[in-house]
This record gives sequence, structure tokens and C-alpha cells, in this order.
Amino acid sequence: MEKVLRKLSWAGIGVAGVGACIQSCLYNVEGGHRAVMYDYMRGVLPDIKGEGTHFRIPILQRPIIMDARTRPRNVHASTPSKDLQTVNITLRVLFRPVPEKLPQIYTQIGVNYDDVVLPSYTFELLRAVVAQFDASELITQREIVSQQINELLAKRAEESHLLLDDVSLTHLTFGKEFTHAVELKQVAQQEAERARYVVEKAEQSKKAAVISAEGDALAAEMLSKAFQTVGDSLIELRKLEAAEEIADTLAVSPNITYLPGGKNMLLNVATR
Repeated sequence: MEKVLRKLSWAGIGVAGVGACIQSCLYNVEGGHRAVMYDYMRGVLPDIKGEGTHFRIPILQRPIIMDARTRPRNVHASTPSKDLQTVNITLRVLFRPVPEKLPQIYTQIGVNYDDVVLPSYTFELLRAVVAQFDASELITQREIVSQQINELLAKRAEESHLLLDDVSLTHLTFGKEFTHAVELKQVAQQEAERARYVVEKAEQSKKAAVISAEGDALAAEMLSKAFQTVGDSLIELRKLEAAEEIADTLAVSPNITYLPGGKNMLLNVATR
């Protein structure tokens, strides 16, 4: 019985040892990642392992898991423009490594290649591009600025074996002095618009006065011609029309009493 138990214990130890050996020979690569194998005898191997479970030689080989997915990176920079205005700019970059170049990336840069490569030359390119435009041009020609940054950054990223899926300007502001100057300019433009409105209104009033004066002059000329044609008859006619209108008004008034003319007017006064 003791011999059987001893054999079973040795068998268990052997199975555990084999299992540990097998486990040390296998490694997993998660989705969206790649594995670069470092061999202590030959260095970084050119082969790249994809997703799944793979074999390695224990002690002699060590897998290096690297992220191959598209990731975002925000780069902030404060740089002067062409007219020496301070520009605060933020660039959002979507990048991913070239899977076939992961051994070179690991050998030349390391696992944290995005922390080493992207901030350095992105900041450099932002300074170079922004320096070509005035502050006002950075606002009005924002698409052109973004396109130039995208083209230059794609070339530099290709040298580091990186692919850029998207590059966009997410934030663009200026210093306090420039912002204050823009506000003053807007106020001045509003004042100019108000002054122009006042001038246009005065011109319209002037034109209306001229038209009214021309109408009055034309009416006076027509009256003068009428007087020359009919003499004083038109004046007498206007007098009669005015008198008729006055008489009609007085006739309906209850406070008006008509008395006969002449000196022989008698009043019905009671005698005592």
C-alpha cells in the first residue's frame, strides 16, 4: 500500500512538473495586440505573433506584447504666429503602428513609442506650420492649416513606422492681448455700423426735404400761372369757399345768435 501511495505521489509531482513546464512554454496574445519575441541568444526576432496562444522556449525567449490598435493622442502646444501672437493649439492624432514593423519599433524606440515619438515631432511641426500664418489667417484658413499639419505629420510618422488615421485641430485660442484687441475691433465695427446708419438716415431725410421743397415750388409755380391766367378770380373763389365753410360751422353751433344789421335794431325790453 505504501509503495502504491509513493508511486501516486511521484506521478502527481511529475504531472504537476509537466504542467508547469507546458504552461511556461505557452503564452497568449490578446485581441488587438501583437507579440515580438526577444531571444536571449539572438536578440529580437523578426517574426511577429498574432492573436491566440503561442509556444516559446522557456528561459531563452521572452514575448513582448505590444498594442497594435488605433489610439488617440492629444498634443498641446503654445507657439507664436507669424505676427508674433501667442497661439494655444491642441492637436488630436489617431495613430497605430505598422504591424510588420513592430520588431523595428521595439528595437529603435521601445514599447512606449507613442510617448517618445509623437509629442516631440508633433510639437516641432506645430511650431513650423503656425509660424507661417497670421493670427487672423489661422482662424479663416483653419482647414488649410490642419491639412498642412496632417501631410507633414504623416511623413514624419511614416519614418517611425506609424500610421495616422486622423489628424484634427480640436482647440485653437490666442493670448489675452489678441483676444482683447479682437473685442475692441468688434466694438469699433459696431460703432461704425451705427454711424453709417445715422448718416444714411440723415441722407434719406435730406432727400425727403428736397422732394418736399420741389413739390412746394411746383405748387407755387402752378398757382402763379393760375393767377396770371384768371387774375384775382381764383382768390375770390377761395374766399367764398372759406366763408361758406365758416358759415356752415357757425350755423350748427347753439351758442351763436344772429342779430339784424343797421341802427334801428329794437330790443324787447320791458318798461316800468
